[in-house]
Amino acid sequence: MSEKQISYEHTNTYTTLNTFSEKTRFVWMVFHGMGHLSRYFIKHFEGLNAEENYVIAPQAPSKYYQDKRFKYVGASWLTKENTTVEKENVLTYIDAIWKTEQEFWKRKDVSIILLGYSQGVSIVSRWASSRKIQCKHLILHSGSIPTELVPKDFDYLKDDTIVTYLYGNKDEYITEVRSTEEQFKGSHLFGNRLRVKVFEGIHEVSEVEIKNLTLS
Repeated sequence: MSEKQISYEHTNTYTTLNTFSEKTRFVWMVFHGMGHLSRYFIKHFEGLNAEENYVIAPQAPSKYYQDKRFKYVGASWLTKENTTVEKENVLTYIDAIWKTEQEFWKRKDVSIILLGYSQGVSIVSRWASSRKIQCKHLILHSGSIPTELVPKDFDYLKDDTIVTYLYGNKDEYITEVRSTEEQFKGSHLFGNRLRVKVFEGIHEVSEVEIKNLTLS
């Protein structure tokens, strides 16, 4: 048996929230967790000021049925299968979104906020570090930082860039040991830029804390 590899064009969707205008102050790139779809995930950001915030939510390419009734569809960014190639496919797709949405690049007064939730943490950190994306705030929400990343991968960030590791104190996926491990990895990678914020809650998107972070 031989396993072979080919290259081909692939089409995927992504979702945006609000309208980019002269009043826009913040442009978000938000990466959902496993099992989510971008059009539902982006609803968590509806509480942000619509005039000031323009939100872009990429869609993980690998979709699957989540229940035996074949009713609910979810998506995953990566698995342990052929991870290296799949990672490059995902990053190339995000590059295409970034290029398409480059209208806001022309505005120097617009700040970029990057957020990854759960599995999306691994995607946003890999994309930002490999493409050297400058941002005002990098929010790592309830997920794991990839072990292959090293401090020099984030040397490009400006000194005033804020990195926040955000998670719930009752998150069933984040034990005390894992919390300590993630904070250690974060401190190793980001140094004094890192802030750790713990909220009252489980493994879920904290709309309140996300909104508070934009005000801090």
